[in-house]
Amino acid sequence: MPDLIGIVLWPLKWAVELILVAWHWVWTSLGFGAADGITWVLSIVGLVIVVRAALIPLFVRQIKSQRKMMEIAPELRKVQEKYKGKRDQLSREAMSRETMALYKKHGTTPVSSCLPLLVQMPIFFSLYSVLSSIGQHVKDGVGGVGVLTPELTQQFFDAKLFGVASLHDTLAGAWEAQPEGWEATVAILVVLVILMIASQFFTQLQIISKNLSPEAKTGQAYQMQKIMLYILPLAFIFSGVFFPLGVVIYWFTSNIWTMVQQFIVIREMPTPGSDAAKAREERLARKGKAINSEGKIVSMERYVEEQARLLAEAEKKKAVTPKRQQPVGKQRAKKQARPNTPAGSTTPPPAGKSGTPAPSADADAPASSAGSTSLTPPSADPGQGGPTNNTKQDPKKRR
Repeated sequence: MPDLIGIVLWPLKWAVELILVAWHWVWTSLGFGAADGITWVLSIVGLVIVVRAALIPLFVRQIKSQRKMMEIAPELRKVQEKYKGKRDQLSREAMSRETMALYKKHGTTPVSSCLPLLVQMPIFFSLYSVLSSIGQHVKDGVGGVGVLTPELTQQFFDAKLFGVASLHDTLAGAWEAQPEGWEATVAILVVLVILMIASQFFTQLQIISKNLSPEAKTGQAYQMQKIMLYILPLAFIFSGVFFPLGVVIYWFTSNIWTMVQQFIVIREMPTPGSDAAKAREERLARKGKAINSEGKIVSMERYVEEQARLLAEAEKKKAVTPKRQQPVGKQRAKKQARPNTPAGSTTPPPAGKSGTPAPSADADAPASSAGSTSLTPPSADPGQGGPTNNTKQDPKKRR
């Protein structure tokens, strides 16, 4: 397994050595000593600058991905609520399909927000491998895997920060490497590890406290971020014991880059609805400016004109849009179609073919009194058509 890791990291180790040697040549050309600790420290800082500058496109993609993830957060919650409490395999597969469909529709994935870190980790391990093997290469009289010659390897091995701490020393092996004067090496390493952890903590804290919208602070992902905010420093405390001094310097410098970069993003491109976005709007308002609907900074007069125009268009559209008719049931529709019946009557008037009430047999017949069970008055002469009320005739009389 170690051989496999070495084979996979070989191209990255070669690139790391190339960048280190290139920056070492730059600093020695400016008058720095070839074996001075500050020369190699500045070379490591130059490695950070090159790597992080190359990751800027990925960082921009990360910002866009985070924005889209926040936009689809309400839809994701609806999917989760839809399948809440369902543990069967079909429901879980359906939930996974709907979630992936949302990601595909909006062109984002949770992995996109981790791309800069995922890309940087192999470079970090490559630098760790280069620095960890310096002592063995010096002992064997060989150089690195690439442009790090035996002479440069020896110079790197002899370089000491502040004249006491070698760049390949670790907290765990400082006493074995320097039986005399190891206290100064340990003190330098402890200070740098603390600074590395503090910069990492502050970077994550400013994201959580300033650059999250109120909706994002109610989800499960926010709770996980808060937990990781305090767990990651503990992980770095234990891992920092085994990091060479050069790796600690690299990680601390990279954290400083991240902190400054994140500060600029939060100040100039904050998450909509976050505290940072409100602070930016207040700063622009003090300068007589505002952010229009397209996200551009315009003067306050132009912003007011644009808002008035948008309001007028909305009112015009509202006036033109026809009012939606509420659907009614069949019973209610029949009731609305019937003519008004006299008070106290229990049956509607009979209708003709045209839907109008049919005339009675005798127009001069008096109308039935209120409370009658029939709306058609009985005939004056029983012989002419017989009774028309609702009572049945006696069969004997009919015979």
